[in-house]
Amino acid sequence: MPRTFTVAGSGDVLLHSGLWRQAQRDAGGRGYDFAPLLKGVRPVIESADLAICHLETPLGGPQGPFTGYPIFKVPPQIVPALQQTGYDACSTASNHSLDGGEAGVRRTLAALDAAGIAHAGMARSRAEQDKPTIVTVRGVKVALLSYTFSFNGLTRPRSKEWLVNSLDPEHVRQAAGRARRAGAEVVIVSIHWGTEYQQRPNEQQVSVARRLLRDGAVDLILGHHAHVVQPFERIEGRWVAYGMGNHVSNQNFSDVTRDGVIGRFTFLETAPGRFTVSAVAALPTYMQLNDAPVRVLLVTACPAARRAACRASGERSARVLRSRGAGSVGMVVVR
Repeated sequence: MPRTFTVAGSGDVLLHSGLWRQAQRDAGGRGYDFAPLLKGVRPVIESADLAICHLETPLGGPQGPFTGYPIFKVPPQIVPALQQTGYDACSTASNHSLDGGEAGVRRTLAALDAAGIAHAGMARSRAEQDKPTIVTVRGVKVALLSYTFSFNGLTRPRSKEWLVNSLDPEHVRQAAGRARRAGAEVVIVSIHWGTEYQQRPNEQQVSVARRLLRDGAVDLILGHHAHVVQPFERIEGRWVAYGMGNHVSNQNFSDVTRDGVIGRFTFLETAPGRFTVSAVAALPTYMQLNDAPVRVLLVTACPAARRAACRASGERSARVLRSRGAGSVGMVVVR
């Protein structure tokens, strides 16, 4: 029988102070509990064979102090909640990766390690950066890569450029090659890119996606950063989710910043050691913000009071997701 497995990828885990105040309330004032924030998406996340989050903001110490935009250091209690929700791995390269300096990188990776969550994008040494992250999913070796196009004007310390991966298509190709030589049968790359609040992918996104997918260097691209949903597209039989919006955030200045999507990709072995995406489902999500409690919701499972808002969110996302032809080549929007 051919091997098969499913991957779920979601948008930015972008923790603003409003979210950690909600986590304090959910913990009854005794610390922070982020699991209720994520409970609405847990059925989808934990049912995937491999679930990948994008942890955009670096972590502070257990007791803080915590800071939000523009320099983030967020409660590390988010990580156990991600594990409880069913996430197996997180990408960590983002424009905020350097907000906490080297200490922030080390805190973030230590917390993910303690929770048993695989990670890619940040590193504590050159050797760690050079060693590909490979997880075994239903007997298939899957490599995870993560890159960012920007550090918001911050710079990596000289001789410590390995702290966070900077986006360069050739470097991605080289890392993918190292991963395949190390035994990876599938390579998934998460990329922090695009123009904030623009639902159309920019020139860099389209160019990089074509370069990485057309020759099979990468099998799937999961995109982040724009804080709005962007299209899915199939390129030479391989898929890119240009932007999956905000998974969790407190951005409330536009309807579209409440919208997100979980991409679910089914991989099927078509020849020994060769895999293709045989099915794609996009599951729109919606951030409930103004009416407590703050929660991320699947648009198909909203409470009655939020049903109209969720329906409108799902319709907005569906239009964007299909805008580069994904609906005509097999993507299904579940709304």
